[in-house]
Formats: sequence, structure tokens, C-alpha cells
Amino acid sequence: MLRAAILFFVLALVAILFGATGFAGVSMEIGKTVLFVFLVLAVISFVASLVTGRNSKILP
Repeated sequence: MLRAAILFFVLALVAILFGATGFAGVSMEIGKTVLFVFLVLAVISFVASLVTGRNSKILP
């Protein structure tokens, strides 16, 4: 999900360079929304792990 937010931000920057301001604005708004959803889900996951007391597995 974080990759999608970064992709939309880069897409907005490219659109600004080519002069497509309307498309850039829409891409920026989608990017901000996806980033906000990612942050909310990350915080919920962090709080849930604190409440349940489970340790996450560390990948090798």
C-alpha cells in the first residue's frame, strides 16, 4: 500500500512536469488518501500487537 502511495506521488510529479494539473491534483489526492489509510492500518496493527502480547516473527 505504501508503494501505491509513492507511485501516485511520482505520477503527480510527472503530470505537473507535462502540464496536466488536473490529473496531477487527482493523483496527489489519491496518494494522500492511500498514505492515510496505510498509516491508520499500521497504527491499528501496532496497537493490536501491544494488546494481544504476541511477538511478530522476525524473518531471516
